[in-house]
Amino acid sequence: MTKTFMPAVETEDELRDLQLEGLKWTVNHAYNGSPAYLKKMNDSGVKPGDIQSLDDLTKLPFTTSSDLQEGYPFPLLSVPLDKVVRIHASSGTTGKRKVLCYTQKDIDDWKHFFARCYEIAGLTTEDRVQLAVGYGVWTAGLGFQLGCEAFGAMAIPAGPGNMDMQCQFLEDFGTTTMCCTASMGLLLAEVVNKRGIKDKIRLKKMIFGSERHSDAMSRRIKELLGLEHLFDLPGMTELYGPGTGLDCIHHTGIHYWADYYILEILDPETLQPVPEGETGEMVVTTLKKEAVPLIRYRTRDLTRLVPGQCPCGSILPRHDRILGRSDDMIIFRAVNIYPSQIDHILSGIEGIGSEYQIILDRKEDGRDYMTLKVERAQGIDQEKNTELSNIIAGEIKNQILVSAKVDLVGYGDLPRSERKSKRVFDNRDE
Repeated sequence: MTKTFMPAVETEDELRDLQLEGLKWTVNHAYNGSPAYLKKMNDSGVKPGDIQSLDDLTKLPFTTSSDLQEGYPFPLLSVPLDKVVRIHASSGTTGKRKVLCYTQKDIDDWKHFFARCYEIAGLTTEDRVQLAVGYGVWTAGLGFQLGCEAFGAMAIPAGPGNMDMQCQFLEDFGTTTMCCTASMGLLLAEVVNKRGIKDKIRLKKMIFGSERHSDAMSRRIKELLGLEHLFDLPGMTELYGPGTGLDCIHHTGIHYWADYYILEILDPETLQPVPEGETGEMVVTTLKKEAVPLIRYRTRDLTRLVPGQCPCGSILPRHDRILGRSDDMIIFRAVNIYPSQIDHILSGIEGIGSEYQIILDRKEDGRDYMTLKVERAQGIDQEKNTELSNIIAGEIKNQILVSAKVDLVGYGDLPRSERKSKRVFDNRDE
């Protein structure tokens, strides 16, 4: 019998019962194990015994990144330190990193549901998985590798960058699946084509983690490499790390592991639930996490729940791709803009590539100005610049209601990245 990493429950009612059991355990565990959570709950007037249904989740106070930063170095720790077998930290670049502790059970749970990602992606133990993700104190490398090994496929821990080595591994090891950021996926696809080795490799799938990307970028990578599937894999250090969900081969939304955490989608201003299908902020509550449980943790990530059932038949619910962060919103001439909106507009315009930059400046007249640098698609002549610029500017004006200067540049002129591409350059406060 083939091993499966899917939930043991078979119906939505059983899943809800499992969630309630996990919620009760988490609240009790945090209340009795963490002075910070004890104070939070006492200040909110809620006790573990008050949680009798999933609806009682709303009685609990929110947790934020500030709680993790203020509790440095071991924030929200709910077990004795001698039970901690590992720490990971966020890759944040400002202030102190968010440090998360893990018990052995936390590691085992993470490994188990990450293996589920490979199962949902349709891999088998015959697959060879090249892990071109970062290794170190952050969660990416070890998460991808542990899940791959638990699943039973061959793990090739290449790390990011080094295109010569990546291409050599693709050829020599017969890699079938690549795990990386979308930016590195595009860079690799272009290098493979430039070197003329597409027919010498066996790559069929890519799994993207940790970076929002456009439909245009996905189409370009798939086209350059002739891939069967591209998968989106969300995750964050606070919630174990990467691997907290995956879109299946039907690509109708990301199945998230509702047996490991509860997902609320709330209006970031009112903190009230938004209707199913509407965009809001992801708020997560863990159900099994021992060292650092999360109770109504505000992730700042924006997405929406996908209604209905997936064609694959799974009872696991779905959310859309991460659309951005509530704190990444651009305010430009009193208009709230998310980079994902510009992603969407550019992805629908023929003749341009997937790479772009948003540049914001404040000039001597005191007004803000937006410039979009956009690559032409490969093979499109620069004589098309004026026509394409007018189309892009017109769509930005029609759909976002702001004016932008559009500069068309040649294919490959904008920088590629082996990690994440920077797309927004806000010079207004410099």
